[in-house]
Amino acid sequence: MQTSALPDLAHTGTKPVHWLATAAAMAAVVAGAGLLQPDSATATASASEHRTAARHGTAPAKAPDPAAVTFPLDCGTVGSVVARQAPGDLDGDGRPETVAVVHCAAGSGTPPSGVYVLTQGNGAAPRVVATLVDPAQKMTVGDFAVHGGVVSATLLSYSSADVPRCCPDRQEKAAWQWKGGAFVRSAGDLTRSA
Repeated sequence: MQTSALPDLAHTGTKPVHWLATAAAMAAVVAGAGLLQPDSATATASASEHRTAARHGTAPAKAPDPAAVTFPLDCGTVGSVVARQAPGDLDGDGRPETVAVVHCAAGSGTPPSGVYVLTQGNGAAPRVVATLVDPAQKMTVGDFAVHGGVVSATLLSYSSADVPRCCPDRQEKAAWQWKGGAFVRSAGDLTRSA
């Protein structure tokens, strides 16, 4: 039997207690690193709400709930559906609005959508303050987002009455931004989808 030229390292054998000590030390390092983060590393999407609340000394305002609103949409007996919603401070007053994409609860087909801006005063019920897309325009909404005070959407429509109502053949990108006391829509070109 040949002996090793290296010294006997019996103390390097791993035992469960060594693994537990290593895990505890790593947990302490990770926890310490989390506590030493700068404030900017913990920023969230609601940072503006926190700044507004701190400035006014009140709790952050909640975005209006579309479920509490009666939309100006004639759906007969089938009722309406809020297909999508997104909050955002659209007018820069520090209180969030909600933008809701709403359509009739049709059993089949592609009912036209309405895009509505909701607001809510202190203690008041939420209400519709602007209609960005009227269902009378016979458009449906594809992509939809609220970011940085801008509402953006892809509007789908039909080039003629001969196009099946399941398959819109026109697409328009649109964006709205609050300017001068009103929502201003950016110009969008209609393009045929492939």
